[in-house]
Amino acid sequence: MKYVVVLGDGMADWPIEELGGKTVLETANTPMMDKLSETAEIGMVRTVPKGMSPGSDTANLSVLGYNPKKYYSGRSPLEALSIGVDMKDTDVALRCNIVTLTEDEDRYEDRKIIDHSSSEIATEDSAVLLDAVKKELERDGYKFYVGTSYRHLLIIDNGNVMPLVQPHDVLGQVVGDKLPEDPVLRDMMVRSYDILVNHPINIERKKKGLNPANSLWFWGAGTKPALTSFEGKTKRKGAMISAVDLLKGIAVGCEMKVILVDGANGGLNTNYEGKAKAAVDTLINDGTDFVYVHVEAPDEMGHQGSVERKVKSVEYLDERIIKPIYEGVIGAGEDIRMLIMPDHPTPIEIRTHTDEPIPYMLYDSTKTLGEDPHLPYSEKNAESKGVFVEDGYCLIDKLLV
Repeated sequence: MKYVVVLGDGMADWPIEELGGKTVLETANTPMMDKLSETAEIGMVRTVPKGMSPGSDTANLSVLGYNPKKYYSGRSPLEALSIGVDMKDTDVALRCNIVTLTEDEDRYEDRKIIDHSSSEIATEDSAVLLDAVKKELERDGYKFYVGTSYRHLLIIDNGNVMPLVQPHDVLGQVVGDKLPEDPVLRDMMVRSYDILVNHPINIERKKKGLNPANSLWFWGAGTKPALTSFEGKTKRKGAMISAVDLLKGIAVGCEMKVILVDGANGGLNTNYEGKAKAAVDTLINDGTDFVYVHVEAPDEMGHQGSVERKVKSVEYLDERIIKPIYEGVIGAGEDIRMLIMPDHPTPIEIRTHTDEPIPYMLYDSTKTLGEDPHLPYSEKNAESKGVFVEDGYCLIDKLLV
C-alpha cells in the first residue's frame, strides 16, 4: 500500500454570491475527486487547535500527525530549516515578506498594504531586492536569508519572540498601527521602502502592470523547533513535495525526504505535472511509503480575492495532481490510500485564514470507506456526514492503517 496526502492549501471556503451561493469546491469541475468520492469517506477535521492562530504552520503540522500545542515553536524557524539555517537555541527567526505598499502618501505609517506577495514575485527578482536591503540594513545580530518568491527570513541573535501582524490579515489597511513595536524592526521596514521604491526592478514591474515589491514586512517570530522523526513515529518512509519553505522546513525537521521540483513556485502556474511525476517516482522507484504533495495556489488565490483563479487552482489540483498520481500508482500495480484536504479555509470574502474545521476525503483503492450515500467532496457534504475529528493530528491515523 502507498499512502498519499494531497494538500490544497486554503482550498476550503465560504459560499460565494458570485458562484450562486456555492463554495469553490462545489463549483470547480473536479471529475477525479468526484470519482474517488464514490467510495471514499468524507468528514470534517479541526486542524487548527482552539486558541491557536490559523496558519499553514500549525495546520500542516496537524495533518502530518504532530500536535501543534506540543511541537509548534513559530512559523519562521520551520522555514529556516528548509533554507538550511543552523539556528542556535537563543536565535529568533522572523518571516520577512517583500510586500507592496501604496506610494502616494508622505509618511510610511500612512501607507496601505495592498499585496502580501508583490504579484507573486519571482525568486530571482526578489533575491536581488533582498540583497539591496541587506547591504544597507544588515548589522551585527541581524542576518537576512533568501527564501522563495516573496518569502524570506531574518535571524536575530539572542532575540525575543514578539507579537507581529501577518500581512495577509491586514490587506487594504493603513499600516501605522500594524507595525512592530520593536524600534529596530520598525526602522528596518521604514528604511526598506526608501531602498526599494525606486529600485530598477520595481520600475520595470510597474511598467509591466505588476505590483512593486517595495517594503519588507516582518512576522511569524519563533525559536528553534524540535520535531521528532516521521519514520520513527509512523514506521513509514516519507517524502515532501512543496514549493513553500515552510512545508520543506517541516519535512526537514521530521527527517522526511524533501523532493525539489523545477518550476514549482507556489503560484497558480506552478509545475503541477512535475510534482505529480515526482510523487509517483518516489513511491514506485525509491521505496517511499508516504508522500505529502502540497499545492499553495488555492491559498494564494484566496488572499488575492480572485474567485475565478481560486476555482481554476482547484481544477488544476484535480486534473494535474490527483489524477496523474492516482493513475501512476495504480498503473504500477500498487494499491493506494489517498487523503485529500486543505489545511485551513482561506475565504475569498475576507482574503485571510480562518480556524474553522475543514473537509477531508479519504480514499482506499482496495475497499469502500464511509457509509452510503457517498456524496461529492465539499464542505457542505462533508459536514452532513456527521464524521468529525476534533484533534487534527489524529487524522493521519485514519490514513496510515
